[in-house]
Amino acid sequence: MSPSLLRQSARPVLRSARHTRINARFASSSPGSNPQLEAAQKKAQDALASAQQTAGKFLQSAKKYAGPVGEKAGGLLGSYRQPVVYNLSVFRELCKQIYRAEGLSPPSVATVRSAYETMWSKASTREFWQGAVRTGEIAKIGVYAVEAYGIFKIGEILGRRSLVGYNIN
Repeated sequence: MSPSLLRQSARPVLRSARHTRINARFASSSPGSNPQLEAAQKKAQDALASAQQTAGKFLQSAKKYAGPVGEKAGGLLGSYRQPVVYNLSVFRELCKQIYRAEGLSPPSVATVRSAYETMWSKASTREFWQGAVRTGEIAKIGVYAVEAYGIFKIGEILGRRSLVGYNIN
């Protein structure tokens, strides 16, 4: 018997054994015996309810601002509307939690200004470019320039919604 045929014939047996082990592991913890589990489940249900409520409010305000186009877009989703709205609201809540936990904040104007002033002062000196050519750093600068140009062009293509030119239909 070939090894691949043996694996295929043994797969259902292995799968059922794995499910039995998993079910046995989780069967040992009954819902009433673990207060931490119950608290986590309640917290998850509260978060779900909050996310659904927020998503509903967002959808209503989006329809109000988008007018007939928003209503038509909401109708196009059909039965997928609820899962899409739910997933977007969960994603938003997750981003909020990460933003708070990591202590993220947008950079100040002074930080951005000093970064650009530093780049401009380096790029405007002849010594910087001579050093870049001498050390081979010019290749890395070239790759960064091509990446920036490529990202710009992709943005143009997405903005036009066409690869070449504008659709004038």
